[in-house]
Amino acid sequence: MLPQTRIAKLALVAGFLALALLPLVLPPFYLMLGSTAFVAAIFALSLQLLVGGTGLVSLGHAAFFGIAAYSVYLISPADTPLSVFVTLPVAMIAAGLAALIIGAFALRTRTFFFLMVTLAFGQMVYFVFHDTGLGGGADGVFAPRPILGIEGFQLPMGRRERGLTLYYVNLALMAATFLVLAGVLASLFGRVLVGIRVNEHRMRMLGYDVYAYKLAAFTLAGALAGLAGHMFVVQEGFVNPELVGWHRSAEALLIVILGGLGTLVGPILGAIALTALGEASQQLTERQLLVEGLVILAVVLVLPRGLAGLFTRRVRTADASEAATADDTPAAETAPLSAAAPVRTEAAP
Repeated sequence: MLPQTRIAKLALVAGFLALALLPLVLPPFYLMLGSTAFVAAIFALSLQLLVGGTGLVSLGHAAFFGIAAYSVYLISPADTPLSVFVTLPVAMIAAGLAALIIGAFALRTRTFFFLMVTLAFGQMVYFVFHDTGLGGGADGVFAPRPILGIEGFQLPMGRRERGLTLYYVNLALMAATFLVLAGVLASLFGRVLVGIRVNEHRMRMLGYDVYAYKLAAFTLAGALAGLAGHMFVVQEGFVNPELVGWHRSAEALLIVILGGLGTLVGPILGAIALTALGEASQQLTERQLLVEGLVILAVVLVLPRGLAGLFTRRVRTADASEAATADDTPAAETAPLSAAAPVRTEAAP
């Protein structure tokens, strides 16, 4: 899940620095496109905690994304946007509580049944927003964009500055989400989750409360999905029932698979690749979904480990060459002092 070698860590830092420097050469339209990709990456990272970290495949994950987005609309006055320091905690708490309640029931099932139960709960949330007047019904409603700042200070959000501001804010939040999940997976809690994914029965026999660990992971994943849903409202200023539809959950799952299952770099690569593919296919042909499907199918067949597999392969090659170079070093230069040839001394007469 996490980069282990020095070369892998350096490559990861270089990748984030490259993303931070891209606004120097990108036009405003592509800044907004990059910001959209970062929101999708945050959402996919939250799902990766379940799929790659715990072995839980969910098709109802978009419910938490949409609940967070709708909560921003519901707590905001009609023409008075609130500060992001108010809306963001509310959105993440609402999504986390929804994940806690849904997970308490869904996690009593396993494998295919868990998949179907999460799908059923997701569709229930969808029809709550679709068939009622809550949040504008089927047509959706415009939501006041939260203010990126506090009283006396606000990040520039004019027509010219908005793309650049959202690009860096979403990039920072994506990096923060990556670091949080990296810390979680490196902790004892994360190791237990990996153990549950590998052999749940053995972890239960070792005395771990498997249900509690899975519920905690499900709740954390829901709260992080709420972060993505909140930033969607900040960027788009609009909510509709499609935000909680099952196809959005499937899209996040597709991003995880495309980028690479079982790695935190994968969702980022998958989100950027899928966003770029969607824009390119839209420019080239009217058969956008057909082109996307064919390209994704080819990638999955050629790269079973996803796009992150290319990165991993290059890192392993570099590590192997570095190790070979170390092995070619003369023994006299690398042998420790204790291993040196013994010094022969003359016996005393």
